[in-house]
Amino acid sequence: MACYFCVDVYFNKDNERNEYDEYIAMVKPIVEAYGGKYLVRSENVMALSETRTPNRVILIRFPNKETLDKCFGSNEYISIMHKRTSTVDARAVVINEEIL
Repeated sequence: MACYFCVDVYFNKDNERNEYDEYIAMVKPIVEAYGGKYLVRSENVMALSETRTPNRVILIRFPNKETLDKCFGSNEYISIMHKRTSTVDARAVVINEEIL
């Protein structure tokens, strides 16, 4: 069953965006190679709460949790992960699809 990877990204005003922008360019082909499909990748975000004000939101659909885990546990991903972790605060959740 499909699952979704949803990330709120908060930019640190003291950091340059160059390294994070490199990460953005490098991560997309990795995600797609593992069956991930980007549904949303946008900085056009309207916050409805003062406590949740992300600068960027990403929503990726994976065929299942196993492929999501393989993607973010892959050597390819691990080798670029520092470009994200050292530049932005990213808060992710995994949502398993349910048929209602």
